[in-house]
Amino acid sequence: MKNLLCFLFLISCIASVSGQQLYMEIGSTISSFDYKNSRGERLDNLLSQSKSHFGMGYRHTLNKAKTIFLRGGLSYNNYGAIGSESSVDNYFEWDVSYLGIQGGADIKIFQHNDFVFFANGSVASEFLVRGTQTINNDVFNLVGEEEFNNNILFLRAGLSMQYPISTGTAIVARYNYGSSILISSGINAEELKLNAHQFGIGFIINLPTCYCDF
Repeated sequence: MKNLLCFLFLISCIASVSGQQLYMEIGSTISSFDYKNSRGERLDNLLSQSKSHFGMGYRHTLNKAKTIFLRGGLSYNNYGAIGSESSVDNYFEWDVSYLGIQGGADIKIFQHNDFVFFANGSVASEFLVRGTQTINNDVFNLVGEEEFNNNILFLRAGLSMQYPISTGTAIVARYNYGSSILISSGINAEELKLNAHQFGIGFIINLPTCYCDF
């Protein structure tokens, strides 16, 4: 909890001193699961599902050329997977939602007319806020379960395209691929590693203190 408060305080300080833009994004997440039960056994026949994600936060430039930007904010990601094991006649399904605190960077690659292309990367600490595990007709709530990983570190990288629609607003399309790093909840615990393709569209809006255009 202390780390969360420190991170939020740092983001607030950055935004108040040099924060120039606000970003918002919504899109879809195609996730795949790497699940290991308490006996260390993996399920190899899990199928991915398409879910939604949302993010918002601050973005500011590090140089006058506007080629390097830092981002910090909040994210809400939904992940899902389904599968079965015919040998034991079992059906499995996961539906989980994580609230995340994330920081990252956008680095300009090239520009064509008004289209600007960036390489981007981010790291996020995500916390399970809603989650169910279904085995056949039995549904289990995963929130707060000591034998399940409720806290993950997620690393992402990808590309984005930015196009101005006014002097103070730009529309952004983004693709990211990411993978989680588990924060272990104990010995012999269930583990769920997440891999995700994310497609999103959103806006970057200049704050009143930002006298700049795109």
